[in-house]
Amino acid sequence: MDHKTGKANHIQDYLVRLHTGQWFTWTDSKNKIYANLRLTDKVGIKGEIVDNLVTQLPTEQECNNGLATLQTIYDDELSKKETDKANANKKLKDLGLTNDEIEAIKS
Repeated sequence: MDHKTGKANHIQDYLVRLHTGQWFTWTDSKNKIYANLRLTDKVGIKGEIVDNLVTQLPTEQECNNGLATLQTIYDDELSKKETDKANANKKLKDLGLTNDEIEAIKS
């Protein structure tokens, strides 16, 4: 995830949403690509170490699609926020407020 924006930018951002606990790992933590993705044998649940209940990794396509969905959701939310802000400013201007008055409301 991009730490500045919060936008998903890696399949790991999708994977962590599928199941709780550390159910997957990477065979090479410095090269986190699908080919290096593996299931863990054990997982911690409520303070206990148990066999991993997840028995199958999602496909690479599912991971890519999931990441794309997260990115679309982020982009849609950002776009809505920008549209709402522009609409709110226009409505305030339509009511006769000046830019300085609009900024004063926001402070």
